[in-house]
Amino acid sequence: MESIMLHALFLTLFLFSHQTKAEEFESFSNATSSRARSLAGTCNWFQGKWVYDASYPLYDPSSCPFIDQQFNCQKHGRKDKLYQKYRWTPFSCSLPRFNGLSFLNRNRGKKIMFVGDSLSLNQFNSLACMLHAWVPKSRATFAQRDALSSVKFEDYGLELYLYRTAYLVDLDHDKVGRVLKIDSITNGDAWRGMDALIFNTWHWWTHTGSAQPWDYIQENNKLYKDMNRFVLFYKGLNTWARWVEKNVNPAKTKVFFLGISPVHYQGRDWNQPAKSCMSEAQPFFGLKYPAGRPMAWTVVNKVLTRMSKPVYFLDVTTLSQYRKDAHPEGYSGVMATDCSHWCLPGLPDTWNELLAAALSG
Repeated sequence: MESIMLHALFLTLFLFSHQTKAEEFESFSNATSSRARSLAGTCNWFQGKWVYDASYPLYDPSSCPFIDQQFNCQKHGRKDKLYQKYRWTPFSCSLPRFNGLSFLNRNRGKKIMFVGDSLSLNQFNSLACMLHAWVPKSRATFAQRDALSSVKFEDYGLELYLYRTAYLVDLDHDKVGRVLKIDSITNGDAWRGMDALIFNTWHWWTHTGSAQPWDYIQENNKLYKDMNRFVLFYKGLNTWARWVEKNVNPAKTKVFFLGISPVHYQGRDWNQPAKSCMSEAQPFFGLKYPAGRPMAWTVVNKVLTRMSKPVYFLDVTTLSQYRKDAHPEGYSGVMATDCSHWCLPGLPDTWNELLAAALSG
C-alpha cells in the first residue's frame, strides 16, 4: 500500500511540474528541447497538414522484398489506395522530397539502427523499401538473428539495422518469473558503433492481463507487482536517457527518438464516437486533433528536455494522429482489427522523410 501511495504522489508531482511549465512549450507546440530545435533550424516540420499528391506512394509494395507481411495491406485485400496518396506539408517551410540515391550516397559506408518495438519494424521496413525503389537492381541482402535484423545495400556500404526490444530496458526471465528491470539496460551493447540510432517505445508499457509480458517490475533490487504505467514509463525512459548520456559520442552518433505513435481504436478521439479506424478512408483534416496530445508525449518530452546530450525528437505524434485512415484495419493477416500499426506504403514513409531531412541537416 505504501509503494502505491508513493507512486501516486510521484505522478501528481510529475503532472504538476509539467503544468507549471506549459507556457514554456506553447510557442513551439510539437517541438522539443533547444538542442533538437537547433537541429531543425527555424522550420517546424511537425506542424502542418496532409495534402493529396498523385505522385505518391514512394514505392510499389509488390516490388519491395522487405515489407513484413502484417504491413502489406494490399496483399491482404485492402482495395482502396487513397491512404497512400497523402503528403505531409509543414506550414512554415517545405519538407524535402525523399531522394533515395542521394540518401545512399550521403550515408555511404554508414550504419543506421532502429531500436524498439513493432513500430520500429514498421519504420525499418519503410526505409528499406524507400531506398530499394531507387536502386532496384543494386545488391541488397536481408539477415535476421534473434532480436537483430539487417538490410545491407552492398553497392553503397549502407547498413540498416533493427533491434527489437519492446521496452528499451531489460526484460529477463528470473527465478520469480518474467521481470521488467526498469533501471537496467544490458542489451545496449548491441547498439554501439552506429552512425545513427532511432529509438522508439511506448505501446507495450500499457499492456495488462494476458497481453502483459512481465510478472514483476524490478527497481533497485526490489520487486513490485505493478506500478502506475506513466510513472513506470518515465522511470524506464530515464534509464534509457542515462544510457545515452554515458555511451553515446555525439561526434560519431546521431540519436533520434520517434515520438508517440497513436492508436485509433476510439472514434471519440476524432469526434466519431461509434467508430474505430475500420473503413476510415481519409485523414482527419481539422487543425486541432480533438483528443489532444497523449500523456505519454509529455513523459517523452520531459525526459528529452532534461538530457545534456543532443537527441533529435522526431515528433510525429500529431501528424500521425491525423492519419486514422492509414492503419491495416482488417488487412494485416495477423489481427482482426489493427489500428496501431501502419500500412506500407504509408505513414512511416513520412517518418523517414523527416528522418532523412534531419540527417542531412
